[in-house]
Amino acid sequence: MSASYTTAVHRIATAGPADTRGLERMIDKAEIDPQRIVAIFGKTEGNGCVNDFTRGYATQSLRQLLAGHIGAAANEIAMVMSGGTEGVLSPHITVITRTPSASPPAADGAKALAVGVARTPTIAPAALGGMAQVEAVAAAVNDARRQAGIEASSDVHYVQIKCPLLTSARIAKAEAAGGVLVTTDTYKSMGYSRGASALGAALALGEIEADTLADDHVLKAMDRFSRVASASAGSELNYCEVIVFGNSATATGDLYAAHDVMNDAIDARAVGLAIGGENADHRLVQVFAKAEANPSGQVRGRRHTMIDDSDINHTRHARAVVGGVIASIAGDPMIYVSGGAEHQGPAGGGVVAAILSR
Repeated sequence: MSASYTTAVHRIATAGPADTRGLERMIDKAEIDPQRIVAIFGKTEGNGCVNDFTRGYATQSLRQLLAGHIGAAANEIAMVMSGGTEGVLSPHITVITRTPSASPPAADGAKALAVGVARTPTIAPAALGGMAQVEAVAAAVNDARRQAGIEASSDVHYVQIKCPLLTSARIAKAEAAGGVLVTTDTYKSMGYSRGASALGAALALGEIEADTLADDHVLKAMDRFSRVASASAGSELNYCEVIVFGNSATATGDLYAAHDVMNDAIDARAVGLAIGGENADHRLVQVFAKAEANPSGQVRGRRHTMIDDSDINHTRHARAVVGGVIASIAGDPMIYVSGGAEHQGPAGGGVVAAILSR
């Protein structure tokens, strides 16, 4: 991206998956220009599992609203809806806008928030969870990073991927055509898709080398992971949406990104480092994080029961725990916490990224 841009981040509370009134009010007041929206994140109050249709409902509602303002261009906006607002997590959307800047980049080389978006081709059911998906996501991450003008990998602080999953209908169609699938369990397909997507981000950013990856490494070689990737699977799309957050010397504005990695679900120290601790020179704008029930069945040597609960899925437990930890430190429950962290940070942990204002 050659021209200077300023990125803005707006959080808007929602009363339900179809609630677009807050965004509409901001558009009517000229606080948000719909033509400048590049991405929308959402937390919807579904179960976050295969049959969570609140994600698609929210996406459809937002696209319909925006189509009334910008027509077919609404279909080009990256939308990542994450189901599950367990515990204190508050349903909301986060709207990202990118506006050409009248001001030149900082003369001292100070870097500001930059966001790039890209989309993979369709991920065929037989390609889901394997190297084809890894490579497609890697290419999209590189495209988004170039678009944002983020030169160094170390300046990338968060990569959000929204990826597809396998439904029973997709499985039946693929098998009828002779396709070989990584799994025929629809819920397990979410983990495979998230894992392959995260490895794609790691490959693009040089966190792992291409010759160390193979199809059978997804969900098996758990020592290979990205420290900045967050992947969320859903049935509402058949490709991957990729959104890269980082800092660039060609960007302008007061916002910037930072991150750390939670080593477990109660890693408050990492959260504090990501959001700047006691630094009084900035304001916290938004937090994005991954949550996972440690597959070992323990947290700091103590047994947990999240994985063995047959009534409530472990991803829902994890979102509630991590959401509570982060909200208590940030002082705000309107944060984005997504469950399922396969290859997204160390086992039981995950990235916590913050958007801050100087």
